[in-house]
Amino acid sequence: MGGLKVLLIVLYLSFVVAETKPSLAEKLREDADLSQFLALLERNAVANTTLQHRQTTLFAPTNQAFQRYNGEMDDSLVLFHISNLAVTLTNLDYSISSELDGNPPLWITRRRDTMHDDIYVNNAKIDISRSYQATRNGKLQVLHVIDQVLQPLLPLSQSSGGSPIYNPNAYQFLEHSDEFNVGPHRLRSFRQKVNQLQKKEVFNADGRHTFFIPVDEGFKPTTRSDLIDAKVVDGHVIPQHVLFTQATPDNKEFKSLAFTDNVKVIISFTTTMNGKEEITFVNSNTVAGDAKHSRGVVLADIVRANIPVKNGVVHLIQRPLMVVDTTVIDFLKEKEDGPLCKFYEVIMDLGEHNPFLNELTMAKDITLFAPSNEAWNEISVQNIIRNHHKLLDILNLHLVRERLPLDAIIHNNMNQIYQAPTALPRRYLYFNVINHHNNMTLTVEGGGVNATVTQTNIAATNGFVHIIDRVLGVPYTTVYEKMKTDPMLNITYNLGKRQMFNHQLNEMEHRYTYFVPRDHAWLKFQIKHPSAYNALFREDFGYYTKQILERHMIRADRSYTVSDLKQLANETHPFVLPTSRDPLRLRVKESDKNYYVEWNGRWIHVFRPDVECTNGIIHVIDEPFVLESDIRATGASDKTRVAYPLSLLFISFVFARILEY
Repeated sequence: MGGLKVLLIVLYLSFVVAETKPSLAEKLREDADLSQFLALLERNAVANTTLQHRQTTLFAPTNQAFQRYNGEMDDSLVLFHISNLAVTLTNLDYSISSELDGNPPLWITRRRDTMHDDIYVNNAKIDISRSYQATRNGKLQVLHVIDQVLQPLLPLSQSSGGSPIYNPNAYQFLEHSDEFNVGPHRLRSFRQKVNQLQKKEVFNADGRHTFFIPVDEGFKPTTRSDLIDAKVVDGHVIPQHVLFTQATPDNKEFKSLAFTDNVKVIISFTTTMNGKEEITFVNSNTVAGDAKHSRGVVLADIVRANIPVKNGVVHLIQRPLMVVDTTVIDFLKEKEDGPLCKFYEVIMDLGEHNPFLNELTMAKDITLFAPSNEAWNEISVQNIIRNHHKLLDILNLHLVRERLPLDAIIHNNMNQIYQAPTALPRRYLYFNVINHHNNMTLTVEGGGVNATVTQTNIAATNGFVHIIDRVLGVPYTTVYEKMKTDPMLNITYNLGKRQMFNHQLNEMEHRYTYFVPRDHAWLKFQIKHPSAYNALFREDFGYYTKQILERHMIRADRSYTVSDLKQLANETHPFVLPTSRDPLRLRVKESDKNYYVEWNGRWIHVFRPDVECTNGIIHVIDEPFVLESDIRATGASDKTRVAYPLSLLFISFVFARILEY
């Protein structure tokens, strides 16, 4: 009996403690950061009644969120932030009904990143650390703090279609879009195609989906409408996923409804900065096409994002997806604030009839590696684009006179480093495909600059566009930094660590011309002279290693391009360059658009000439400058050297043959 009394006392005290815990209303009043939401709540009778007498979940935007909000602000807005169900973080499901007229759903997304999980309601992120729950009159009430104001889809007050439509699905929204506040955008052209092709059920479907609807401005030229068939309409829907822009990772791919046996279309989001403004694009990638549907990516600006509907979310886009009907130059100039608008401005700075623009306009088969808007903000780039002669060379370095979709680059790069000739004579682009945990990254190097391809395979009628994150041909690293980061130059860089040889390559007082054997060249040398190669890495042979590298480097008051050397040293008359070791006597010739240097009686291929750096130039060569006497000096330690297993040498060489570095 005594035990029962103790239990009753514990239960009573627990109840008292629970009841004395600050209520949600008190919690809101205590938090100055939620004052604007509290003011909105207190003006609404339904919200106040719910807070006083019912279980509830509040999604409370911060004051900063209200300052960023530019939508309509009336007393009913708070009801879109309230549910009559009390749901904690762990119990949040795919959706929860709001108290707004028609009870439109609030969509929940759990975004799993490597470090932690984030939870979103529509496009707003929940601050997990600030979630709170309390009991009021025996009713559980929950508070979640969010970083955006939730914007409902509301009918216009002057709607002329009879009763206003609350909580429409995607098709009802499309059919009656003129009765909703979607700004200046009109959706009549796409609506007409949906009805004409009898695709109403696609937008009427129950469940949770993502819909992309192109606005009327995107149907110019008018012939574009003729290219939209039933398959294209399907390509504007992602089934079984409700994707709000902030809650969806960039470049994550989702299958569209147009993912069938013959045609396969995937969709992803891309976010970029234009100045201080963040712009989100949607990409449709037709990875498998047919006679009517071209392969490649179509990029469309989202002009009005995150419109919640009964069966998911709608994004209004600037142009139809999947439709390839513009040239490369048309894509560049299509939008004044598009992803490549600064690139187009730079091209036009050369005049309306400059040769680069003429080639983009007239060419039938091209691939353009186009620097993003952010890439042009680099100070070094800003300084150099004022020189129009130099600028034309830089622009030509970004153009390849053939179609190079991503799969062609990957195929060509399988057994060797793929190099593609550019519109700049005797200059090539070099590609590297990095596969890390099934995430593939493509890098391209031109003129000493290594850039990452951030958007591939934008399709045009006359070729492809790949967006890159740097301007090629405008160096931004020293010789040292280039050696350290270039995946093709690892072995020479590691050899240069001996006796601190590399440190001088960071100096800006001198100009360097450095003939650097690429990794493949050293691995060929390793097979031919294994003892000498192994000795180069021994601690007690650092002096010899340094001497060999000194023969490859000229430190002077200027650096030498290959064309400079060709003028100074032709096939019959060598030119002597001073090095720290001994004079470097070279002859230079050009054959089949490739350069060769003759050293010590051997013609050596210059695999990558003129890799420009901020303090010099690197020439990547296919054979090291090593003499027989160097081999004898290093090989003298055969009896004491640490032998590398032959099998390891063989494996490393085979691996190098596969990757070519």
